Amino acid sequence: MNGKIPKIVLDSVNYTYPSGTKALLDVNLNINKSELVGIMGKNGAGKTTLIRTLNGLIRPSSGRIFINGRNINDQSIAQLSKKIGIIFQNPNHQLFSNTVYEEIEFSLKSIYNEKELVRKKIEETLTLFDFQRYRNRSPLNLSGGEKKKLALASIMCRDPEIIVFDEPTLGQDAKEIEFFINLLRKEQKLGKTIIIITHNVEFTIEFIPRTILMSNGKILADGPSKNILTNEKIIEQASLILPQVSQFKIALNKLGIKTPDNLYKEDDMIDFLSTYLGSK
Repeated sequence: MNGKIPKIVLDSVNYTYPSGTKALLDVNLNINKSELVGIMGKNGAGKTTLIRTLNGLIRPSSGRIFINGRNINDQSIAQLSKKIGIIFQNPNHQLFSNTVYEEIEFSLKSIYNEKELVRKKIEETLTLFDFQRYRNRSPLNLSGGEKKKLALASIMCRDPEIIVFDEPTLGQDAKEIEFFINLLRKEQKLGKTIIIITHNVEFTIEFIPRTILMSNGKILADGPSKNILTNEKIIEQASLILPQVSQFKIALNKLGIKTPDNLYKEDDMIDFLSTYLGSK
């Protein structure tokens, strides 16, 4: 794949729940080192099941999964959790310690044995995520956005090679989303492989280069986000909605205002309209 090193490989992966529900059907997928990828699809498409197979929480019914070229069946959940950090959609499923400090401490102790190193990393994490003032507060007393941020901090402090976010922008305000975007850029520069499960087509087309679209346990489409998320037929099949810029572009074309083919981001639309209106 363009000379890049596959970080994650799924080879004909299937998964059937004990109830008989087939959640993954012959999934083949390569995700490269340092790649930023979005996984999209309606509820029940298989997105979360796919992610849970990566860190061994569930094992494929058939097929193989490789992380760094090694079959995950040869690795324990503990070994995989050192490489893969998953931040789940609901932080209440992830937070359980008495204080913010202890939440981060517990996560680090599962990786590091040196007490001084753990203390240092806790302080660095509290500062990075602006939690110094909340260090002794119970996670239960944090706001929804702050809980989500703490769940993120408790995983990021371990410096995983692969980071998976489940609906990271859901319920977040503009400031929190900006923090998240800056964090994504920083981690990607450090060579991290980042996977984001999301329904947010606006966020995806703006910030995620590649989209994997799932439907009924299968991969419906895989490619550049600007191509996948502006394809009306594919979007309809996945039960998603076209990005607002694409909807506006269609409306303009119906009015006889021809728009450029490569216009798919908000800033691009603003520039186009400024030029178009300035010429009138």
